[in-house]
Amino acid sequence: MNAAVLILALVTAQRLAELIVSRRHTRALLARGAYEVGAGHYPLIVAVHAGWLAALWWLAPGQPVLWPLIGLFVLLQGARLWVLATLGERWTTRIIVLPGALLVARGPFRFVRHPNYIVVIAEIALLPLAFGLWQVALIFSLLNAAVLTIRIRAEEKALDTAAAPR
Repeated sequence: MNAAVLILALVTAQRLAELIVSRRHTRALLARGAYEVGAGHYPLIVAVHAGWLAALWWLAPGQPVLWPLIGLFVLLQGARLWVLATLGERWTTRIIVLPGALLVARGPFRFVRHPNYIVVIAEIALLPLAFGLWQVALIFSLLNAAVLTIRIRAEEKALDTAAAPR
């Protein structure tokens, strides 16, 4: 097994584990009276992320690995874990609104409203670049920008609605 395959296997396992955690959190939140917003765009997000991983699995094996960029990618995983740990059971891959819950304002949310999206933007560009695949980085960065535009608008609207006095 070469380095690229090992790295991709670890990233894929991480993403699959996150989907399991997200599903568990989503079910728990819905059971507490939460509701989902923006479900219509969720398949687009899944398609971009799955396509990104598929492109990497197709093109990266056998490519030289730029280890300094992998080092940066590993640092990003620390930021990802900080976001997940800060949100705890409220972290999901979907937009789930829990009525009456205060917005999280600790951890990385003290500094940025959507820290996870900053991590994802960097990851989608950085991992392909670590294998010399600038075209993959460019294409999926543009696709991700398009779906994040839709996603952030839906999330901001949901957050504003949830925070509005009733």
